[in-house]
Amino acid sequence: MASFKFIPFSFFYIALLLLVGFASAEDPFATYDLVVSYITASPLGVPQQVIAVNGKFPGPTINVTTNYNVVINVKNKLDEELLMHWSGIFMRKNSWEDGVLGTNCPIPPKWNWTYNFQVKDQIGSFYYFPSLHFQKASGGFGPIIVNNRAIIPIPFDTPYGDITIMIGDWYTQNHTALRRALNSGKSLGMPDGVLINGKGPYRYNETLVPDGIDHETIEVHPGKTYRIRVSNVGISTSLNFRIQNHNLLLAEAEGSYTVQQNYTSLDIHAGQSYSFLVTMDQNASSDYYIVASARQVNQTTWQKVTGVAILHYTNSKGKASGPLPDPPSDEFDKTFSMNQARSIRWNVTASGARPNPQGSFRYGSINVTEIYVLRNEPPVTINGKRRATLNGISFVNPETPIRLADQYKVKNVYKLDFPNKPITGPPRMETSIINGTYRGFIELIFQNNDTKMQTYHLDGYNFFVVGMDFGEWSENSRGTYNKWDGVARTTAQVYPGAWTAVLASLDSVGVWNLRAENLDSWYLGQETYIKVVNPEDSSNKTELPMPDNVLYCGALKKMQKYELLFSYVYTFALFHISLASHSQHVLDDRSFLSPGHKIYLLLHRLWAMVHNSFSLCCYC
Repeated sequence: MASFKFIPFSFFYIALLLLVGFASAEDPFATYDLVVSYITASPLGVPQQVIAVNGKFPGPTINVTTNYNVVINVKNKLDEELLMHWSGIFMRKNSWEDGVLGTNCPIPPKWNWTYNFQVKDQIGSFYYFPSLHFQKASGGFGPIIVNNRAIIPIPFDTPYGDITIMIGDWYTQNHTALRRALNSGKSLGMPDGVLINGKGPYRYNETLVPDGIDHETIEVHPGKTYRIRVSNVGISTSLNFRIQNHNLLLAEAEGSYTVQQNYTSLDIHAGQSYSFLVTMDQNASSDYYIVASARQVNQTTWQKVTGVAILHYTNSKGKASGPLPDPPSDEFDKTFSMNQARSIRWNVTASGARPNPQGSFRYGSINVTEIYVLRNEPPVTINGKRRATLNGISFVNPETPIRLADQYKVKNVYKLDFPNKPITGPPRMETSIINGTYRGFIELIFQNNDTKMQTYHLDGYNFFVVGMDFGEWSENSRGTYNKWDGVARTTAQVYPGAWTAVLASLDSVGVWNLRAENLDSWYLGQETYIKVVNPEDSSNKTELPMPDNVLYCGALKKMQKYELLFSYVYTFALFHISLASHSQHVLDDRSFLSPGHKIYLLLHRLWAMVHNSFSLCCYC
């Protein structure tokens, strides 16, 4: 049993107050406290254990602006280790805060840890989720919004409101039961339903939907235009999103403004996020259905796996009734969906996070420095275990995170030898990663030789989706690449029996996760990392320093001597800086502060002095 010894930190507190006078008005701070715990909920009418954030499912929105410094204190009230990942946030030069096992040691139960990062040079719609132990299957996710700075106009009229919708497949078993099934070599089978904002379907059909299920209702004003951000936070199911009788004007995909096009529905694959502009231009004779239904499946078998919410005009005269709006009629024909994906284009004239147009980065004229053809196959058995592979390699997470091993020169943790094409021998389990070239331009070709849809995500960067087609990729496939306005995003789908090609500029030093977004494939080893080092930077100026509050594990676990009270002290200090800097304090899970990033570094240096001098919360 751990016992704790506390010492007064008045010196620390006084010094912090002195530093308030030096706070600059460069890039503001936003602070959040996220408490991750279990609750009992019944989203599909069956009581089950769900992971909540601050008692909410889904969790609260992280709402910040380009270049904000974001401080998030995460308290782990689960009975197992936790890491929170910020999907789509670049973590420029700061993979230390990425929240995956290649860069971070887990947060033990009943501990807290403070993430500190800057949303540098990006805008858009993203989400956070727990990245360990299949926990995402039980929840723990929530939206992230990165707004444009006031000096950079958005490429459309300011919407009347901003609405966030999280869709995803759902099982009535919790993540530990699903994890056991995967560990025993079983597949998960068909999900039990689809949730919209953590709630089950509206009872549009008394046979398919049982009574007593709570559904989501979104209230809108007639004649107004809303920005509706939609993320597929599910395990693996591709979902078609549509709103009855309303056009979806696509405006953004994971941080890139797109050419604005109307869709009656859009396929949103696991891990993907979009923004739509939706005008409430229908009559108010009744409410309207919001639908998320499974794609490329037998609709009769999967009929119950449909999420249904309600769009309610403030002057609506009746409830929604009748059949749901039809999905695309291509149940077993994936051509429609692929053509729809190809139609999504980058808005080259719009400004994103910077004043210059997005298209000023001429990705199509940059020479490729390295090429990786990444092939996935159906799950295989390796050493008696069911595993998923890329190029015949099933990734094994090391006990010591890769980035931490490099920092302390721990040997034999990983191999820098990930193959650039499928291996010819039998599949194997290894901790093998990609050796990326700093400021190189990498071409990744995802070849899906499985029978189900896959999506892939790269941390640390966005990539340009330049091509996709059915069949095997070849050198001649480059003749079909879009080298002008392929959308830049962080997650791309790969259709069964097809390939998708992306290009990425490796301009941020760090260790970056490349993974399948299908949670079962990821859990079974379909991932690797790209290590990017600046060989000319002996003083390490192109990467942020290791955080003072870093957690230790694996070969370095003996270095972990303290439970880090710093998270609480730091948040407490920021609260007082906020009071000193503003007459008004925001009380919606966040506080916007004026000091720039320099104050953060000063605080961390001060903490290092205190940390080295005293034993705070020492385990005895």
